[in-house]
Amino acid sequence: MSRPPRPSRVAALGILLAACAVLGGCATGPSLEARDEVTAPPGDSRRLTVGSAGFTESDLLAQMYALLLEDAGYGTKILSVTNRELYEPALERGQIDVVAEYAATFADWLNAKANGADAPTVGSPDPDATMKSLRELAAPRGLTVLDAGRAVDQNAFAVTAEFAAEHRLKSLSDLGATGLPIRLAAGDECVRRPYCAPGLREVYGIDITAVDPKGVGTTPAKQAVQNGQDQLVLTTTTDATLDAFGLVLLADDKRLQNADHIVPVVNRARAGGERVTRALSRLNTVLTTADLARLNAQVDSWRRLPEDVARNYLVAKGLVPH
Repeated sequence: MSRPPRPSRVAALGILLAACAVLGGCATGPSLEARDEVTAPPGDSRRLTVGSAGFTESDLLAQMYALLLEDAGYGTKILSVTNRELYEPALERGQIDVVAEYAATFADWLNAKANGADAPTVGSPDPDATMKSLRELAAPRGLTVLDAGRAVDQNAFAVTAEFAAEHRLKSLSDLGATGLPIRLAAGDECVRRPYCAPGLREVYGIDITAVDPKGVGTTPAKQAVQNGQDQLVLTTTTDATLDAFGLVLLADDKRLQNADHIVPVVNRARAGGERVTRALSRLNTVLTTADLARLNAQVDSWRRLPEDVARNYLVAKGLVPH
């Protein structure tokens, strides 16, 4: 379990829920007032609320965003909301001003919200096409999607370092070329999701003989690969615990996974100004996927506070003063 951000910097979830009740419910999209603001000039409020989805990585990104905004002269607070069905409408309404999102996942979520759950997905392995779709879906809701950074948190597959060395594996293509029967530790949905077992078979030619339903990147899933019960585990590119289980990621060299680059999304009417864009964009060329995995490890494994880890990283990179 990761520690939450310091209470002094985090607004209570009850405030958001109460505000949602007054405004008629958060799950129904922007209010009439918010819709009027969709075409308004980009705003530049002096105090901004940064949203976190309540898990380690999201907490870290929220803390970094808040620190960068404070360095640019804004007052900030952090609001932790674990449910996208709540925090995305709050972002539309201006109860949250900025949040870190994942490009392909958020594009598909907004697409389903706009066009129904059965609408074809718009997120893809192509980052440019994904960002184009995301911005087209976000704009009518009064949201501005800033440029994506270098860091990507997407699905990934890992084997033991010993297994990789034995079979000379660096990529999923290498694994497919071996012809070995592979048991995959993953979530139940892996059986049918195109990015998971079906994609591994069709795109990489991997002989997936069974899906062991132990979850995505869970400790039991990694242990199953560590002890040889399974050979492959579904996790993420910023998993901070792979070394502890003796696991290594295999490269997705044929781009099976969608482009889940980390992107700041802002409420245009309150935080759509150039000053916010400049402040948050400073992180884009610095933060890498490997950096994010190491920061996650400091919180999850070393039990450090997200705010302290975030500040130390930004100071070390010269993005905020000591």
